[in-house]
Amino acid sequence: MKFGPTKFVSLLRATLLVSAVAVLPAATSGLAAVDSNAGREFQKLFTIYELIKANYVDPVDDNKLLKGAIDGMLASLDPHSNYLDGPAKQRLETMIDGNYTGLGLSVVEDDGAVKVVSPFKGSPADKAGIKAGDYITHLDGVLYYERDLDEAVEKMRGPAGTSIKLTIFRPGRTEPFDVTVARGVIELEPVTWELKDDVGVISVNEFSRDVGNFVNKGIADLKMQAARKGTRLDGLVLDLRSNPGGSLDEAVALSDLFLDHGTIVSQRGRIASENQYYRAETVFKGDVVKGMPLVVLVDAGSASASEIVAGALQDLHRAVIMGDRTFGKGSVQSYIPLDKNSAVKLTTARYFTPSGHSVQEGGILPDIKVPQLSDPDARARAERAVRESDLRSHLINEASIDDKELETDKADDPRFKVSAEELKKRGVTDFQLSYAIDTLRRTAGKPALATAATPATPGSVARKD
Repeated sequence: MKFGPTKFVSLLRATLLVSAVAVLPAATSGLAAVDSNAGREFQKLFTIYELIKANYVDPVDDNKLLKGAIDGMLASLDPHSNYLDGPAKQRLETMIDGNYTGLGLSVVEDDGAVKVVSPFKGSPADKAGIKAGDYITHLDGVLYYERDLDEAVEKMRGPAGTSIKLTIFRPGRTEPFDVTVARGVIELEPVTWELKDDVGVISVNEFSRDVGNFVNKGIADLKMQAARKGTRLDGLVLDLRSNPGGSLDEAVALSDLFLDHGTIVSQRGRIASENQYYRAETVFKGDVVKGMPLVVLVDAGSASASEIVAGALQDLHRAVIMGDRTFGKGSVQSYIPLDKNSAVKLTTARYFTPSGHSVQEGGILPDIKVPQLSDPDARARAERAVRESDLRSHLINEASIDDKELETDKADDPRFKVSAEELKKRGVTDFQLSYAIDTLRRTAGKPALATAATPATPGSVARKD
Protein backbone atom coordinates (compact mmCIF):
# COMPACT_ATOMS: atom_id res chain seq x y z
CA MET A 1 0.00 0.00 0.00
CA LYS A 2 1.29 3.44 -0.86
CA PHE A 3 1.45 6.23 1.68
CA GLY A 4 -1.43 8.43 0.58
CA PRO A 5 -5.17 9.01 0.98
CA THR A 6 -5.94 5.38 1.78
CA LYS A 7 -6.81 3.73 5.05
CA PHE A 8 -4.16 2.08 7.18
CA VAL A 9 -3.71 -1.67 7.34
CA SER A 10 -5.72 -3.73 9.81
CA LEU A 11 -4.73 -4.26 13.42
CA LEU A 12 -1.35 -5.91 13.95
CA ARG A 13 -0.06 -8.07 16.77
CA ALA A 14 2.17 -5.92 18.87
CA THR A 15 4.70 -7.31 21.33
CA LEU A 16 7.79 -5.89 19.64
CA LEU A 17 11.22 -7.35 20.27
CA VAL A 18 12.97 -4.05 20.72
CA SER A 19 10.53 -1.89 22.65
CA ALA A 20 7.37 -1.79 24.68
CA VAL A 21 5.00 -0.67 21.95
CA ALA A 22 1.44 -1.26 20.82
CA VAL A 23 0.89 -1.14 17.08
CA LEU A 24 -2.66 0.05 16.56
CA PRO A 25 -4.84 1.06 13.62
CA ALA A 26 -5.82 4.58 12.73
CA ALA A 27 -7.45 6.42 9.86
CA THR A 28 -5.66 8.94 7.73
CA SER A 29 -6.85 11.98 5.86
CA GLY A 30 -4.09 11.86 3.29
CA LEU A 31 -0.86 13.70 2.79
CA ALA A 32 -0.40 16.92 4.72
CA ALA A 33 0.33 20.14 2.86
CA VAL A 34 4.00 21.08 2.75
CA ASP A 35 4.88 24.30 4.56
CA SER A 36 5.70 27.10 2.14
CA ASN A 37 9.03 27.68 3.89
CA ALA A 38 10.08 24.02 3.68
CA GLY A 39 11.37 24.30 0.12
CA ARG A 40 14.56 26.05 1.21
CA GLU A 41 15.20 23.40 3.87
CA PHE A 42 14.70 20.58 1.37
CA GLN A 43 17.16 22.34 -0.91
CA LYS A 44 19.64 22.46 1.98
CA LEU A 45 19.17 18.73 2.49
CA PHE A 46 19.86 18.08 -1.20
CA THR A 47 22.93 20.35 -1.09
CA ILE A 48 24.37 18.37 1.82
CA TYR A 49 23.67 15.15 -0.05
CA GLU A 50 25.63 16.47 -3.06
CA LEU A 51 28.51 17.61 -0.80
CA ILE A 52 28.77 14.14 0.74
CA LYS A 53 28.63 12.40 -2.62
CA ALA A 54 31.32 14.66 -4.08
CA ASN A 55 33.70 15.12 -1.14
CA TYR A 56 33.40 12.36 1.48
CA VAL A 57 36.64 10.42 1.97
CA ASP A 58 35.06 7.16 0.77
CA PRO A 59 32.32 6.49 -1.76
CA VAL A 60 28.90 6.47 -0.09
CA ASP A 61 25.91 4.37 -1.13
CA ASP A 62 22.77 6.39 -1.93
CA ASN A 63 20.55 4.02 0.05
CA LYS A 64 22.68 4.53 3.15
CA LEU A 65 22.34 8.32 2.92
CA LEU A 66 18.60 8.23 2.28
CA LYS A 67 17.96 5.78 5.10
CA GLY A 68 20.01 7.96 7.44
CA ALA A 69 17.94 11.00 6.50
CA ILE A 70 14.66 9.12 7.04
CA ASP A 71 15.84 7.60 10.33
CA GLY A 72 16.89 11.03 11.58
CA MET A 73 13.58 12.61 10.61
CA LEU A 74 11.54 9.98 12.48
CA ALA A 75 13.91 9.83 15.45
CA SER A 76 13.37 13.56 15.99
CA LEU A 77 9.68 12.86 16.71
CA ASP A 78 9.50 10.25 19.49
CA PRO A 79 11.03 6.88 20.44
CA HIS A 80 8.26 4.82 18.82
CA SER A 81 8.22 6.28 15.32
CA ASN A 82 10.55 4.25 13.10
CA TYR A 83 11.44 3.47 9.51
CA LEU A 84 11.41 -0.28 8.91
CA ASP A 85 13.20 -1.93 6.04
CA GLY A 86 15.09 -5.15 5.44
CA PRO A 87 15.76 -7.10 8.67
CA ALA A 88 13.81 -4.65 10.87
CA LYS A 89 10.64 -5.05 8.78
CA GLN A 90 11.11 -8.81 8.60
CA ARG A 91 11.45 -9.02 12.39
CA LEU A 92 8.21 -7.13 12.91
CA GLU A 93 6.35 -9.27 10.40
CA THR A 94 7.74 -12.42 12.01
CA MET A 95 6.43 -11.22 15.37
CA ILE A 96 3.05 -10.50 13.76
CA ASP A 97 2.96 -14.06 12.42
CA GLY A 98 3.14 -15.30 15.98
CA ASN A 99 6.59 -16.74 16.64
CA TYR A 100 10.31 -16.21 16.13
CA THR A 101 13.54 -17.73 17.33
CA GLY A 102 15.64 -15.86 19.85
CA LEU A 103 15.88 -15.09 23.56
CA GLY A 104 12.50 -13.49 24.28
CA LEU A 105 13.61 -10.06 25.46
CA SER A 106 12.08 -6.62 25.21
CA VAL A 107 15.00 -4.15 25.12
CA VAL A 108 15.64 -0.46 24.56
CA GLU A 109 18.70 1.70 23.94
CA ASP A 110 19.58 3.66 27.07
CA ASP A 111 22.40 6.19 26.69
CA GLY A 112 24.17 3.94 24.24
CA ALA A 113 23.64 0.72 26.19
CA VAL A 114 21.24 -2.20 25.64
CA LYS A 115 18.82 -2.24 28.55
CA VAL A 116 16.22 -4.90 29.31
CA VAL A 117 12.64 -3.64 29.69
CA SER A 118 11.42 -7.14 30.47
CA PRO A 119 11.97 -10.77 29.55
CA PHE A 120 8.86 -12.43 28.14
CA LYS A 121 7.44 -14.87 30.66
CA GLY A 122 8.52 -18.43 30.00
CA SER A 123 11.11 -17.40 27.39
CA PRO A 124 14.74 -18.64 27.35
CA ALA A 125 15.85 -15.27 28.77
CA ASP A 126 13.31 -15.50 31.59
CA LYS A 127 14.36 -19.05 32.46
CA ALA A 128 18.03 -17.98 32.43
CA GLY A 129 17.31 -15.34 35.08
CA ILE A 130 17.54 -12.18 32.97
CA LYS A 131 15.58 -9.43 34.73
CA ALA A 132 14.02 -6.08 33.90
CA GLY A 133 16.58 -3.31 34.41
CA ASP A 134 19.60 -5.45 33.47
CA TYR A 135 22.16 -3.95 31.08
CA ILE A 136 23.55 -6.22 28.37
CA THR A 137 27.11 -4.96 27.89
CA HIS A 138 28.63 -7.73 25.72
CA LEU A 139 27.31 -10.35 23.31
CA ASP A 140 29.64 -13.32 22.95
CA GLY A 141 32.42 -11.17 24.40
CA VAL A 142 31.91 -8.25 21.98
CA LEU A 143 31.13 -4.86 23.53
CA TYR A 144 27.78 -3.42 22.40
CA TYR A 145 27.85 0.24 23.31
CA GLU A 146 26.70 3.17 21.18
CA ARG A 147 25.85 0.78 18.37
CA ASP A 148 22.63 0.34 16.42
CA LEU A 149 20.10 -1.41 18.66
CA ASP A 150 18.92 -3.44 15.66
CA GLU A 151 22.44 -4.85 15.38
CA ALA A 152 22.30 -6.12 18.96
CA VAL A 153 18.80 -7.53 18.45
CA GLU A 154 19.88 -9.31 15.27
CA LYS A 155 22.85 -10.80 17.13
CA MET A 156 20.54 -12.18 19.84
CA ARG A 157 18.30 -13.78 17.22
CA GLY A 158 19.35 -17.08 15.66
CA PRO A 159 18.44 -20.72 15.15
CA ALA A 160 16.71 -22.50 18.01
CA GLY A 161 19.14 -24.58 20.06
CA THR A 162 22.15 -22.34 19.48
CA SER A 163 23.57 -20.40 22.43
CA ILE A 164 24.85 -16.91 23.07
CA LYS A 165 26.80 -15.54 26.03
CA LEU A 166 25.43 -12.33 27.54
CA THR A 167 27.49 -10.18 29.88
CA ILE A 168 25.10 -8.56 32.33
CA PHE A 169 25.51 -5.53 34.56
CA ARG A 170 22.78 -5.60 37.18
CA PRO A 171 22.20 -2.57 39.42
CA GLY A 172 22.76 -3.63 43.01
CA ARG A 173 25.71 -5.87 42.16
CA THR A 174 29.28 -4.67 42.08
CA GLU A 175 30.55 -6.86 39.23
CA PRO A 176 29.12 -7.86 35.85
CA PHE A 177 28.48 -11.55 35.24
CA ASP A 178 28.00 -13.84 32.26
CA VAL A 179 24.88 -15.80 31.38
CA THR A 180 24.76 -18.29 28.52
CA VAL A 181 21.28 -18.55 27.01
CA ALA A 182 20.10 -21.13 24.49
CA ARG A 183 17.89 -19.58 21.80
CA GLY A 184 14.46 -21.06 21.37
CA VAL A 185 11.24 -20.66 19.40
CA ILE A 186 9.33 -17.88 21.14
CA GLU A 187 5.72 -18.97 21.10
CA LEU A 188 4.42 -17.43 24.26
CA GLU A 189 1.14 -18.50 25.76
CA PRO A 190 -0.73 -15.18 25.88
CA VAL A 191 -2.82 -16.26 28.88
CA THR A 192 -2.22 -18.79 31.67
CA TRP A 193 -4.21 -19.40 34.84
CA GLU A 194 -3.91 -21.24 38.13
CA LEU A 195 -6.02 -21.74 41.24
CA LYS A 196 -4.12 -20.77 44.40
CA ASP A 197 -5.78 -21.04 47.81
CA ASP A 198 -9.27 -20.42 46.40
CA VAL A 199 -8.00 -17.39 44.48
CA GLY A 200 -7.74 -17.47 40.70
CA VAL A 201 -4.51 -16.10 39.24
CA ILE A 202 -4.70 -15.17 35.56
CA SER A 203 -1.45 -14.06 33.89
CA VAL A 204 -1.71 -12.12 30.63
CA ASN A 205 1.70 -12.14 28.98
CA GLU A 206 0.87 -10.28 25.76
CA PHE A 207 -2.18 -8.72 24.15
CA SER A 208 -2.35 -10.84 21.02
CA ARG A 209 -5.41 -12.19 19.25
CA ASP A 210 -8.27 -13.62 21.36
CA VAL A 211 -6.80 -12.62 24.74
CA GLY A 212 -10.26 -11.56 25.95
CA ASN A 213 -11.73 -14.94 25.03
CA PHE A 214 -8.77 -16.79 26.59
CA VAL A 215 -9.25 -14.95 29.91
CA ASN A 216 -13.00 -15.67 29.77
CA LYS A 217 -12.20 -19.35 29.26
CA GLY A 218 -9.71 -19.21 32.14
CA ILE A 219 -12.33 -17.77 34.50
CA ALA A 220 -14.75 -20.57 33.62
CA ASP A 221 -12.05 -23.19 34.19
CA LEU A 222 -11.06 -21.67 37.55
CA LYS A 223 -14.69 -21.80 38.69
CA MET A 224 -14.84 -25.48 37.73
CA GLN A 225 -11.58 -26.21 39.60
CA ALA A 226 -12.94 -24.50 42.71
CA ALA A 227 -16.22 -26.40 42.45
CA ARG A 228 -14.36 -29.72 42.25
CA LYS A 229 -12.62 -28.75 45.51
CA GLY A 230 -16.03 -28.10 47.07
CA THR A 231 -15.39 -24.38 47.40
CA ARG A 232 -15.77 -21.18 45.37
CA LEU A 233 -13.44 -18.47 44.11
CA ASP A 234 -12.71 -15.79 46.72
CA GLY A 235 -11.39 -13.42 44.05
CA LEU A 236 -9.20 -13.00 41.00
CA VAL A 237 -5.67 -11.68 40.50
CA LEU A 238 -5.07 -10.36 36.99
CA ASP A 239 -1.29 -10.34 36.54
CA LEU A 240 -0.12 -7.81 33.93
CA ARG A 241 3.46 -7.51 35.16
CA SER A 242 6.13 -7.34 32.45
CA ASN A 243 3.42 -7.25 29.77
CA PRO A 244 4.69 -4.78 27.14
CA GLY A 245 1.36 -4.32 25.39
CA GLY A 246 -0.28 -5.26 22.13
CA SER A 247 -3.71 -5.04 20.56
CA LEU A 248 -6.00 -2.22 21.59
CA ASP A 249 -9.03 -4.36 20.71
CA GLU A 250 -7.88 -7.06 23.12
CA ALA A 251 -7.21 -4.52 25.89
CA VAL A 252 -10.80 -3.32 25.43
CA ALA A 253 -12.11 -6.91 25.39
CA LEU A 254 -10.24 -7.84 28.58
CA SER A 255 -11.48 -4.72 30.39
CA ASP A 256 -15.02 -5.38 29.16
CA LEU A 257 -15.06 -8.78 30.88
CA PHE A 258 -15.26 -7.03 34.24
CA LEU A 259 -17.27 -3.92 33.38
CA ASP A 260 -20.93 -3.24 32.74
CA HIS A 261 -20.83 0.50 32.08
CA GLY A 262 -18.58 3.42 31.16
CA THR A 263 -15.93 4.34 28.61
CA ILE A 264 -12.94 1.97 28.72
CA VAL A 265 -10.49 4.13 26.77
CA SER A 266 -10.48 6.96 24.26
CA GLN A 267 -8.03 7.48 21.41
CA ARG A 268 -7.42 11.09 20.34
CA GLY A 269 -5.25 12.45 17.54
CA ARG A 270 -4.86 15.72 15.65
CA ILE A 271 -8.20 15.39 13.84
CA ALA A 272 -11.12 15.50 16.29
CA SER A 273 -13.47 13.71 13.89
CA GLU A 274 -11.20 10.66 13.99
CA ASN A 275 -11.18 10.37 17.79
CA GLN A 276 -12.52 7.04 19.01
CA TYR A 277 -14.24 6.02 22.25
CA TYR A 278 -14.42 2.37 23.34
CA ARG A 279 -17.24 1.59 25.75
CA ALA A 280 -18.11 -1.30 28.05
CA GLU A 281 -20.51 -4.04 26.93
CA THR A 282 -19.22 -3.76 23.37
CA VAL A 283 -17.54 -7.20 23.44
CA PHE A 284 -19.02 -8.94 26.50
CA LYS A 285 -22.38 -8.24 28.12
CA GLY A 286 -22.04 -7.37 31.77
CA ASP A 287 -19.44 -8.27 34.36
CA VAL A 288 -18.77 -11.99 33.83
CA VAL A 289 -17.79 -12.50 37.48
CA LYS A 290 -20.62 -10.42 38.95
CA GLY A 291 -18.51 -8.05 41.02
CA MET A 292 -16.06 -10.64 42.35
CA PRO A 293 -13.12 -8.91 44.11
CA LEU A 294 -10.34 -8.21 41.63
CA VAL A 295 -6.69 -7.22 42.05
CA VAL A 296 -4.58 -6.16 39.05
CA LEU A 297 -0.80 -6.58 39.43
CA VAL A 298 1.43 -4.18 37.48
CA ASP A 299 5.06 -3.12 37.42
CA ALA A 300 7.48 -0.93 35.45
CA GLY A 301 7.30 -3.42 32.55
CA SER A 302 3.52 -3.09 32.21
CA ALA A 303 3.06 -0.88 29.18
CA SER A 304 0.55 0.40 26.64
CA ALA A 305 -2.34 -2.09 26.38
CA SER A 306 -1.61 -3.22 29.96
CA GLU A 307 -1.98 0.37 31.10
CA ILE A 308 -5.26 0.71 29.21
CA VAL A 309 -6.70 -2.22 31.20
CA ALA A 310 -5.29 -1.07 34.54
CA GLY A 311 -6.44 2.51 33.95
CA ALA A 312 -9.97 1.48 32.99
CA LEU A 313 -10.47 -0.87 35.94
CA GLN A 314 -8.98 1.71 38.32
CA ASP A 315 -10.98 4.70 37.08
CA LEU A 316 -14.25 2.76 37.00
CA HIS A 317 -13.61 1.46 40.55
CA ARG A 318 -13.78 -2.18 39.52
CA ALA A 319 -10.36 -3.35 40.76
CA VAL A 320 -7.53 -2.45 43.08
CA ILE A 321 -4.28 -1.86 41.22
CA MET A 322 -1.29 -3.24 43.09
CA GLY A 323 2.47 -3.35 42.55
CA ASP A 324 4.69 -0.65 41.03
CA ARG A 325 4.11 2.36 38.78
CA THR A 326 3.71 1.27 35.15
CA PHE A 327 5.84 2.11 32.12
CA GLY A 328 3.96 5.24 31.00
CA LYS A 329 3.38 4.70 27.28
CA GLY A 330 0.22 6.54 26.34
CA SER A 331 0.66 6.82 22.57
CA VAL A 332 -0.78 4.94 19.62
CA GLN A 333 1.27 3.81 16.63
CA SER A 334 0.08 3.01 13.10
CA TYR A 335 1.96 0.69 10.78
CA ILE A 336 2.09 2.11 7.23
CA PRO A 337 3.58 -0.02 4.43
CA LEU A 338 5.38 2.10 1.83
CA ASP A 339 6.18 -0.71 -0.58
CA LYS A 340 7.03 -4.41 -0.48
CA ASN A 341 10.30 -3.85 1.37
CA SER A 342 9.70 -0.88 3.66
CA ALA A 343 7.21 0.61 6.09
CA VAL A 344 6.83 3.37 8.65
CA LYS A 345 5.63 2.99 12.22
CA LEU A 346 4.27 6.41 13.14
CA THR A 347 2.77 7.79 16.36
CA THR A 348 -0.70 9.03 15.38
CA ALA A 349 -2.67 9.49 18.62
CA ARG A 350 -2.67 9.49 22.40
CA TYR A 351 -5.03 7.38 24.50
CA PHE A 352 -6.81 8.40 27.69
CA THR A 353 -8.34 6.49 30.61
CA PRO A 354 -12.08 6.89 31.44
CA SER A 355 -11.38 9.89 33.69
CA GLY A 356 -9.51 11.65 30.87
CA HIS A 357 -6.09 10.86 32.36
CA SER A 358 -3.17 10.34 29.99
CA VAL A 359 -0.69 7.74 31.17
CA GLN A 360 2.03 9.22 28.96
CA GLU A 361 5.22 9.65 31.03
CA GLY A 362 3.58 9.15 34.43
CA GLY A 363 2.01 5.74 33.89
CA ILE A 364 -0.58 4.19 36.22
CA LEU A 365 0.12 4.71 39.90
CA PRO A 366 -1.06 1.66 41.87
CA ASP A 367 -3.69 2.04 44.59
CA ILE A 368 -1.47 -0.08 46.82
CA LYS A 369 2.24 0.12 46.17
CA VAL A 370 3.82 -3.27 46.85
CA PRO A 371 7.56 -3.83 46.28
CA GLN A 372 8.89 -7.17 45.06
CA LEU A 373 10.59 -8.08 48.33
CA SER A 374 11.28 -11.67 47.32
CA ASP A 375 13.84 -10.47 44.75
CA PRO A 376 17.00 -9.23 46.51
CA ASP A 377 18.01 -7.08 43.53
CA ALA A 378 14.55 -5.63 42.84
CA ARG A 379 15.08 -2.36 44.74
CA ALA A 380 18.31 -1.49 42.93
CA ARG A 381 16.79 -2.37 39.55
CA ALA A 382 13.67 -0.35 40.31
CA GLU A 383 15.80 2.75 40.84
CA ARG A 384 17.16 2.33 37.30
CA ALA A 385 14.01 0.95 35.68
CA VAL A 386 13.45 2.16 32.13
CA ARG A 387 10.15 3.95 31.66
CA GLU A 388 8.71 6.06 28.89
CA SER A 389 9.88 9.23 30.65
CA ASP A 390 13.49 7.99 30.36
CA LEU A 391 13.39 7.54 26.58
CA ARG A 392 14.97 10.21 24.41
CA SER A 393 12.45 12.52 22.63
CA HIS A 394 9.43 10.94 24.37
CA LEU A 395 6.09 12.72 24.04
CA ILE A 396 5.41 15.17 26.84
CA ASN A 397 2.28 14.69 28.92
CA GLU A 398 0.01 17.67 28.41
CA ALA A 399 -0.74 17.64 32.15
CA SER A 400 2.98 18.20 32.92
CA ILE A 401 4.13 15.38 35.22
CA ASP A 402 6.19 16.56 38.18
CA ASP A 403 9.56 14.78 38.39
CA LYS A 404 9.23 14.81 42.19
CA GLU A 405 6.11 12.66 41.85
CA LEU A 406 8.05 10.08 39.84
CA GLU A 407 10.85 10.11 42.42
CA THR A 408 8.42 8.84 45.09
CA ASP A 409 8.69 5.41 43.44
CA LYS A 410 12.12 5.08 45.03
CA ALA A 411 10.99 5.79 48.59
CA ASP A 412 10.85 2.99 51.16
CA ASP A 413 7.43 1.91 52.41
CA PRO A 414 7.54 1.39 56.20
CA ARG A 415 4.94 -1.40 55.95
CA PHE A 416 7.36 -3.67 54.13
CA LYS A 417 10.39 -4.63 56.19
CA VAL A 418 10.71 -8.38 55.66
CA SER A 419 13.86 -9.50 53.83
CA ALA A 420 14.17 -11.67 50.75
CA GLU A 421 16.01 -14.26 52.85
CA GLU A 422 13.16 -14.46 55.37
CA LEU A 423 10.57 -14.78 52.60
CA LYS A 424 12.61 -17.57 51.01
CA LYS A 425 12.53 -19.46 54.30
CA ARG A 426 8.74 -19.15 54.29
CA GLY A 427 8.55 -20.45 50.74
CA VAL A 428 7.46 -17.10 49.27
CA THR A 429 9.02 -16.75 45.82
CA ASP A 430 6.76 -13.94 44.57
CA PHE A 431 5.93 -11.44 47.30
CA GLN A 432 3.70 -9.21 45.17
CA LEU A 433 1.53 -12.13 44.10
CA SER A 434 1.40 -13.56 47.64
CA TYR A 435 0.38 -10.16 48.97
CA ALA A 436 -2.41 -9.89 46.39
CA ILE A 437 -3.72 -13.37 47.23
CA ASP A 438 -3.61 -12.66 50.97
CA THR A 439 -5.51 -9.41 50.41
CA LEU A 440 -8.28 -11.25 48.57
CA ARG A 441 -8.41 -13.98 51.23
CA ARG A 442 -8.85 -11.40 53.96
CA THR A 443 -11.56 -9.72 51.89
CA ALA A 444 -13.36 -13.10 51.96
CA GLY A 445 -12.89 -13.33 55.73
CA LYS A 446 -10.08 -15.90 55.57
CA PRO A 447 -6.65 -15.58 57.22
CA ALA A 448 -3.59 -14.45 55.28
CA LEU A 449 -1.10 -17.17 54.42
CA ALA A 450 2.48 -16.13 53.76
CA THR A 451 3.16 -12.42 53.57
CA ALA A 452 4.67 -10.44 56.42
CA ALA A 453 3.00 -7.09 55.90
CA THR A 454 -0.64 -6.38 56.68
CA PRO A 455 -2.70 -6.69 53.48
CA ALA A 456 -5.22 -4.13 52.36
CA THR A 457 -8.33 -3.58 54.44
CA PRO A 458 -10.99 -6.23 53.75
CA GLY A 459 -13.68 -4.85 51.46
CA SER A 460 -11.42 -2.33 49.77
CA VAL A 461 -10.84 -4.64 46.83
CA ALA A 462 -14.40 -4.82 45.52
CA ARG A 463 -14.91 -1.18 44.61
CA LYS A 464 -17.90 -1.26 42.29
CA ASP A 465 -20.09 1.81 41.75
